[in-house]
Order: sequence, then C-alpha cells, then structure tokens
Amino acid sequence: MKTLIVLLVLLGIGLPVQADNLSRKVKDDTYGFFFTRKRVQTRIPFLFQSNLIIVSVCVNGADSLRLIVDTGVGHTIITDRTVFEKRPLTLTRQIKLKGMGEGSTATASVSINNTLSIGCLRAEHHNLVILDNDLLKLSEYAGVSVHGLIGYELFADLVVTIDFQRRELILMKPQQYHYRPRKGGRYPLMILERKAYLDALSISDGNQFQPLRVVLDTGAGQALLLNRFQQGMTLPLPAKVVRVPLGSGFNGLITGSIGRFQKVNVGCYQLSNMLVSFPDSSDFGKKLAGMPDRQGNIGCELLRRFLVTINYPDRYIVFKPIKRLMREGFEHDMSGLELRAKGAELHNFFIDKVSRSSPAEQAGLQPGDELLVVDNKPVISLSISDIYRILQAGEGKSIGLIVQRNRQLVTVRFTLKRLI
Repeated sequence: MKTLIVLLVLLGIGLPVQADNLSRKVKDDTYGFFFTRKRVQTRIPFLFQSNLIIVSVCVNGADSLRLIVDTGVGHTIITDRTVFEKRPLTLTRQIKLKGMGEGSTATASVSINNTLSIGCLRAEHHNLVILDNDLLKLSEYAGVSVHGLIGYELFADLVVTIDFQRRELILMKPQQYHYRPRKGGRYPLMILERKAYLDALSISDGNQFQPLRVVLDTGAGQALLLNRFQQGMTLPLPAKVVRVPLGSGFNGLITGSIGRFQKVNVGCYQLSNMLVSFPDSSDFGKKLAGMPDRQGNIGCELLRRFLVTINYPDRYIVFKPIKRLMREGFEHDMSGLELRAKGAELHNFFIDKVSRSSPAEQAGLQPGDELLVVDNKPVISLSISDIYRILQAGEGKSIGLIVQRNRQLVTVRFTLKRLI
C-alpha cells in the first residue's frame, strides 16, 4: 500500500527532539503514566487506519485528541496546534526538531506540566512538543483526524501488548505480566535515547543471512526500512528495485527505492518475499549521524502479523505469530496513485500524485482529480485504507474509477500491474 510507505518515512525515523532539559523537574509526586482507581491493567481500543495505531487521549481534562502510538518518538508531539485554539496552552520556549527530508530544520514550542488521560491511565507533569506548523498532514494520509504522536512515555513504565486482531492495547504493571513460552518468542530490547532497539532480525538475498539492528517503530506503516550506508557496513540491494518517492519528513521530500528480500527472520519466525524500503543516504543516513548504530526500523506492516508484547521495564519483546497473517503476501500499490483525504470530514479523496508510466497515468488520471467511485463502490462507503487495498488487489485485475475534474465527470478503467 503506497500510503504506508509514505507514513513510514513521516513517522518511522523517530523524529529526535533536539532540546536541552525538555523534561523540567517539579516538586511533587508522580511522573509517567499510572493507573487510577487501583487498577493494575486496562484495555484501550484503537483505530487501525493506514497501518497506524490511533488512540484517543484527553489533555488537561478537556481536549480529546487522536494520537498515533509511535515507539519511534521520544516525546509526545502535537502536529495540529489548532486543537488548542479555544483553550491555549502555556508555552515555555521554542526548540528545533531534527527529522528526515531535504529541507531545513523544523521548529516547535514546548508546553510543560500537562495532564493526559487514556482510559484509566493518567500522566501528570506531561510535556508536549507542539509543532509551529502542521508539516506532516497526518490526517490527510490517514483519512481520519490525527493530532499528533505519543511514544516513549506510554511504554516506559508499563508492559504493552498490541492485539492487532482485536484492535486493542493491553497495558499492565510489570509485576502483573509473567512470560511463558506459549506466549511466543522472547527477545531482548535495548532502550537507548528513549527508543527500543532489537537485534533479532536478519535478512537473506538467497545466499546467507545478515543480522540487523533495528528500531522498533509502531508509528511506521511499512514492514522494514533499511539504511544501506551505515559506517563500516553496506547492506546489499535486492536484485530488483524500483525508484519511488518514499514520502515527506519534517524537513521535506524523501526519495529512495523499494525491493524484496527472499527471507526475513524475526527471531525464530520467517517471512518470505518481504517488501523493504531503502531511503537515499542524503535523506536518511546523514540525518542519523551521532545517534546509536542501527540498520533501519520495523513497522506495523510486519508487526501486525504477530501478537506483540513490549516490555520496556524488563527490556524484552515477545512475538506470537498469527498463522493466517504470516502467510499473507507483502504488496505495493499497483495503480501509480497517491491519494490525500480532504474536507471537513476527511472523506473527499483527491489524487495527489500519479507515477510516470503507471496504469493510472496511461489511463489519463491527473493530480487534483477527486475520486467519486472506485471499482463500482461510492467512496462515501470507503476509507482511504479500503481504496488502497483495492488498488493493490492483484496484478491483472481491471479497476474502474469515476473522478470529478473541473466539475466534469470522467470515467476511466485500467489494469493493475505489479511494479516490484
């Protein structure tokens, strides 16, 4: 799904915050998330849209926000500052954000000592990093209102199980979780600079397996992203790669390629023919200078095939495979279309880009066309994820679209083609 590749680069780098003393000390009590009403465990439903985990979070007892659960970010980031227009926050200072892309550094403001609530979880003295401009446009990619990202603070003191099948997070105190082998394979985590690193992955191009160190990144939509130009190591490219735009980060456009590896091992579990993204070194590798060594990151297109339990306090992760999904193939968009959701309800879908020589371009589709009907289904009954699933339904499948262009209806039909 093309939008997953886009979102992975938007979110999956971890977006390290360059600020001194971001967490300021105050005199009283509890930091981090804790349970209210003497609870020791809770279940939090989430929306799984465009391969992103989205939860509802209450800020300061009033503002209900949708935040992406993203282990790749070290601090809670608000991307849409307009949500606080009616109840402005007290901002202490401006900071600079280091992210991916070809442009200049982004800026943000800091608000300290906020209260966050997620179900019966609560956090006091919580700091928010609020972007000065909504550079990421997360809502347009996800097709639902999204206001920011929450990461390390949610995981730091709790055991978090992500159940992609039931669409819920199960959070508990560490002393309540007892690992058993029947719960899946357990693998060590390293927590460095508020991010979780995992050494349990290896890739094979058909000859031998090469081990990887990757960042665990629940805010990434892709399966696996690799930085080929680590100091002292050059990872092999697959035999066939396709140049594609990988998306936009805080600092602009990110370019690169996608390809497939024959085998990817996640601990003792093996996945075949996985799609892997390779950002250009100018966009990716150079921005990682000075950070802990890693070859890339894993996202939800891989993680959703497991029941995943993440235990930051005891430094390990548990993968329990879902047999049906382990057999499911990895696919990229087969149309050549990139979409954006617009309108008050984010249910107007417009073509943002059309890839050269793609089935969509050959059919005459253009940026700015508004989708009205996709494969005989009116878009009012579809989400943006539904549309992307239709557009990767299988090589050789004929797809019909009705679009609106300059107040005129245009009907097109094209045949999906696997690019990689």
